Amino acid sequence: MSSRRNFLQQSIACFSLSAIPTGLMAGEKVRHYQLTAEPTPNFFDDKPVPTNLWLYNRQSPGPLISATKGDILDVEFINNLKQPTTIHWHGIRNINEMDGVPDLTQAAVEPGERFRYRFPLNDAGTFWYHAHNKAWEQVARGLYGPLIVWDSDEISGDRDVLIVADDWLINEEEQIDATSFGSLGHWSHGGRLGNALSINGKFAPSLPIPSAGPVRLRLINTANARVLTFALSSAASGNMPEDQSGDQAGDPSDNLVLRVINIDGSPCAPFDVDRVTLGPAQRVDLEISDASQLKTLLEISTGQTLEAASFKSIATVQTEQTRLTESRPYYPQPNTTNAKLVDIHMQGGAMGNLSSAIFEGEMRGLRDLAVNEQKLWAFNGNIGGYDHILAEINLGEVVVVRVWNDSAWPHSMHLHGQHFWVNSREFGTEQRPLLRDTYLLQPREKADLVFVADNPGMWLFHCHMLEHHASGMGGVIAVS
Repeated sequence: MSSRRNFLQQSIACFSLSAIPTGLMAGEKVRHYQLTAEPTPNFFDDKPVPTNLWLYNRQSPGPLISATKGDILDVEFINNLKQPTTIHWHGIRNINEMDGVPDLTQAAVEPGERFRYRFPLNDAGTFWYHAHNKAWEQVARGLYGPLIVWDSDEISGDRDVLIVADDWLINEEEQIDATSFGSLGHWSHGGRLGNALSINGKFAPSLPIPSAGPVRLRLINTANARVLTFALSSAASGNMPEDQSGDQAGDPSDNLVLRVINIDGSPCAPFDVDRVTLGPAQRVDLEISDASQLKTLLEISTGQTLEAASFKSIATVQTEQTRLTESRPYYPQPNTTNAKLVDIHMQGGAMGNLSSAIFEGEMRGLRDLAVNEQKLWAFNGNIGGYDHILAEINLGEVVVVRVWNDSAWPHSMHLHGQHFWVNSREFGTEQRPLLRDTYLLQPREKADLVFVADNPGMWLFHCHMLEHHASGMGGVIAVS
């Protein structure tokens, strides 16, 4: 991944609300927004070459949607693309018909059409929204944005800093590399990886933070497939020694302690690490005790150190502190004594052990499926899709989804409509019980995802390496 100058001239490094006026209904506060998906003629630097991005409201990322727990979110969506599309509200324990999965929870919104999303916000935390039709292309072109839900006693302000990370695959003409969409090489390996890292829609931006005192950083990984690892340094940007390859190599002694306080929007028992890894679609909230020490955001997943962003001290105008540290998740770990077990054996991809799989009721060889159907991944020997029912669950049951990643690649596994407990190995060798909606499952790893099926509907379970999902790694858990 390379640092580039000012990818999107019209983007902003800090977000502002673009809500249309709110109103009251039946004693509840309704937050109204309007989102329009459309091709957007942004430019690289001063070059008069329009990019081929698709954005919400002509912004990258899309507008920050902000509300308070208990509010009703009301979004009028307008599709000005030439493709059908929908919006998925990632991490929201949503009403099923508002979940935004085409051909499962709603019909796709056709070009020129509108759709109104309206649902309650029952959980506070860091979430995001993104396109969910041909997501492997639409998200890669920029159709996503942040969604922050505040608790009633939290205060938004300059001590709360949003960091939306994405990697872009850019060609020599400084355009989105459209020729790579649908590449079997990407779909059968780790997914479509980019070569340029953006933070809040810019390359290597300077992010304003308070000059002193505590600060919360909300990190969101919106990449198609890139697993990102971040560290924070007290060394100023551009002042790090170079290694022999010429890349910046920060001194680990300059790295700050990162206190993790929220995972995928859910509060957790705080713990300290020196780096955080986020699979696609994952979010982590960090508490930094002293903002004056915060100078540089580093990305280190490739083994080389990339200065992803710098921090610029500003005089804070906020006199009241934001409440940062939480300790209570949405719900406690359930008792699994009488839980329903759902086994999912994940296979496929390059260097895998899947030779054939069932597709549309017929057993076919993997080469045939790859060449003729672009299908390369399977759950329990079945090429996944919206018609593949993984389990039928009764409302209120405790469920253990036992996933086995029997492949050579990591998978960022996301369950719609529910949050699950998992003994996570994502933060070092120590297992930590965490409540998540997306879990980064390593090659050959087995894990139990445990949840209470308290939200009825047809809920998608899939890999958020978006090319893996498109090529078969998905299915439906039905709760009724």
